[in-house]
Amino acid sequence: MRSSSTAPRATAWRNAVFAVFVLNGFGISAWIARIPSVRDHLQISVAEVGILIFGLSAGSVLGLLVSGHLVHWIGGRQSIRLALVIAAFALAGIGIGTTLLSSFAVVLAALVVYGVCSSICDVAMNVEGAGVERTTGRTLLPLFHAGWSLGTVVGAALGSAAAFLGIDPVWHLAGVGLLLAISTLVVVRFIPAHADLGAEGADTTPLTFRERMAIWLEPRTLLIGLIVLGMAFTEGSANDWLALAMVDDRGLDNGQGALLFGVFTAAMTVGRIVGGPLIDRIGRVAALRWSGATAAVGLALVILVPVIPIAVVGIVLWGVGASLGFPMGMSAAGDDPARAAARVSAVATVGYFAFLAGPPLIGFVGDRIGLLNALWIVLVLILLAAFTAPAARERSGRFAKTVVAPVGPAAEN
Repeated sequence: MRSSSTAPRATAWRNAVFAVFVLNGFGISAWIARIPSVRDHLQISVAEVGILIFGLSAGSVLGLLVSGHLVHWIGGRQSIRLALVIAAFALAGIGIGTTLLSSFAVVLAALVVYGVCSSICDVAMNVEGAGVERTTGRTLLPLFHAGWSLGTVVGAALGSAAAFLGIDPVWHLAGVGLLLAISTLVVVRFIPAHADLGAEGADTTPLTFRERMAIWLEPRTLLIGLIVLGMAFTEGSANDWLALAMVDDRGLDNGQGALLFGVFTAAMTVGRIVGGPLIDRIGRVAALRWSGATAAVGLALVILVPVIPIAVVGIVLWGVGASLGFPMGMSAAGDDPARAAARVSAVATVGYFAFLAGPPLIGFVGDRIGLLNALWIVLVLILLAAFTAPAARERSGRFAKTVVAPVGPAAEN
C-alpha cells in the first residue's frame, strides 16, 4: 500500500508529465500554423518549404537516435528541461530568421535544432509517462497523448489568431518560445529527479552503451516496434491523406474534406481520453486486438462504401481504433525501468519512420490507383499490429508497489 505522502508526489508527477505533453504539442503547432506566413516572408517556393519540413524531419530522426542515450545519462527530467528550453530558443530563431533576417538558412538550421529537441522530449516524456503508470498502477499514456493533441489545438488556435491579426512570425514565435521556456522550468520541478521509475526490487543498474544498442536486436522490442509502426501508419495516413481522399475519390469539396478530418481527430482524442480505464480492465493484448479490429472495420468502410454517412461512421471507428496503439506501444516499451529509455527510443524511432515514410508511399501508390485504394496498405499494417499484440503483454508485477523519489523544490537538493 502506498504511503499517504507518496500519493501526492505521484499525483504531482502525473500532472507534470501531462503538462509536458501539452507543451510539446503546443510548441510544434506554433510552427505549423505559421508555415504560410514563413513562406510569404521568405518568398520561397513550395519545394523550398518542403526542404524546411525535411530539415525538421531530419532533426527529429537525429533526436530519436540520441534520445535513449541522453535520457539514460542525465535522466528524464533533465532531458525534458534541456530539450524544451532549447526548443523554445529554436522557435524564436525561426521567427528571427523569417522576419528580421529573411534568411532561409537560419530558418532551416532552427528547424533542425527544433526537430532534435522535440524528439528528445518525446522519448523522455514517454519514459516518464511509463514511470507514472508503474507508480500509480493505472494506464495513463493514452491520456497523456490526448494532452499532446490538446496542446496542438491550443497552439494552432493561437497561431491562427496571430496570422489573422497580422502579427509577424518573429513576435508570435518568440512569444510562444518564452512561454514554453518559462512553463517548462516550472513544470519539470515536479518530475522526480532520481526516480527509480519501477517496481520495488527492479534491476536499475545502468546499462552500458553496448547493452543499450543491443536493445535493437531484442525480439520483443522489435515486435512492439511493429505494433507501433502499424498503428502510427494508421494515424499518419489519416492525417496526411483523409481529407484529400474524400475530395478526390468521393467528390466532396475542400471544406467538407477538412471537416471529415476533424471528425477523425476528434474520435482519436476521445479514444485516448477514455481508453486508459478500458486497457486496465481488459489488458493491453485484448485492447490492441480490439483497437486493430475497430480501425480495420472503419477503414474498410471508408474505402469500400461511397455513402458519406456510412463513411463518417467508418472515420469515427478508424479514429477510435487508431487512438490507443501508439500509447500502448510506449507503455509496453517502458515496462522495464532499467531499459525504458533505450526501448522507448527504439520503438519511437520505428514508429516515427511510419510518419516519415508513410506519406510519400501512400502518395506514390495513390497517384496510380487512387488514394482510397492505396489505403489498403494501411489496413494490412493494422492487421499486422493486431497479430503481434501479444508482444505488448504486461510484465509480471507491473502494478506492484513502487518507490517515488521526492519531487518539487525539495528534489533540487
